[in-house]
Amino acid sequence: LTGMSLKNALTTKITNTHTNQISYSPDVWNVLKVSDLDPTNSNNVLLVYGYDDSDGNETTDRSRSKNATGGAQTGEWNREHTFPKSLGTPDLGTSGPGSDAHNLKPCDVDNNGSRGNKKFATGSGNGGTTGANWYPGDEWKGDVARIYMYMYVRYTIQCKPGNACVGNSLAIDLNMVDILLDWNQQDPVNAYEQNRNNTIYNTQGNRNPFIDNPYLATIIWGGTAAENFWAEVSIEEEEELQLSIYPNPTSLGLVYLSVNDYNLIQIIEIYDISGKIIESIYHDEISSNKYKIDNLNHGIYFVKISTNLGVLTKKVVVK
Repeated sequence: LTGMSLKNALTTKITNTHTNQISYSPDVWNVLKVSDLDPTNSNNVLLVYGYDDSDGNETTDRSRSKNATGGAQTGEWNREHTFPKSLGTPDLGTSGPGSDAHNLKPCDVDNNGSRGNKKFATGSGNGGTTGANWYPGDEWKGDVARIYMYMYVRYTIQCKPGNACVGNSLAIDLNMVDILLDWNQQDPVNAYEQNRNNTIYNTQGNRNPFIDNPYLATIIWGGTAAENFWAEVSIEEEEELQLSIYPNPTSLGLVYLSVNDYNLIQIIEIYDISGKIIESIYHDEISSNKYKIDNLNHGIYFVKISTNLGVLTKKVVVK
């Protein structure tokens, strides 16, 4: 599956497997003390948006005792709703989506207060305010992007990324914004994030699929290809046929398909993101090693090339 068909299938999957609805208190506290452990110090948890433990400023701490829980005192950490409660439609509350541990992260109490319900927006370097919005920090931007993707797929109406993130809406899904795809690609999944996913899975029963494979976001929404952990979801090129498609992404409405031997091609088929076939080019219509595909509207397409060696599929993005 690709595009919205894959998104809808994942919604069914992670909803049906969400078999244990945990409480905001005490369950979430107990889960985060395990899921967010500092890999270098098992007595501590990592604090989202944090970046410095040695500057003398507790607000910017990256790591803190897992038992320093609270919500009112400087030096404590509390449960940050990465997708803010108040930006849900309706408000997420503190049960159901409001107590979903995939969305909740340890955060310094003052840093959490500074973020409030500010929307995520483009920035660089350390986390903090950017204009009227909030940048999570270079270390955390991939983590929060994958959390937003999970929340959107799990709670499709209530947690639309465009309501809690500043960016350009995508033509294929107006609720998704481009910077989340950028962050997903720029800040890859690490062992800490995978351990977090496994721990929450063991408690709730469901997983964040975009931690299991960030490339799922690429298959659904496009953008620069994220890291792919599953070789079976990519179709590798046959060694005997050398194929390239350029420019890709394109803003010209056309791309060129170049092969080392056009005689190998039986048929070229172009599909849109929904799987509808847009055009078929048969062998008799191909007379050189370079073929132009034009009149493409903005969106994501899949070019399927059937040869006597096998079948290749390439994704084309038209901006």
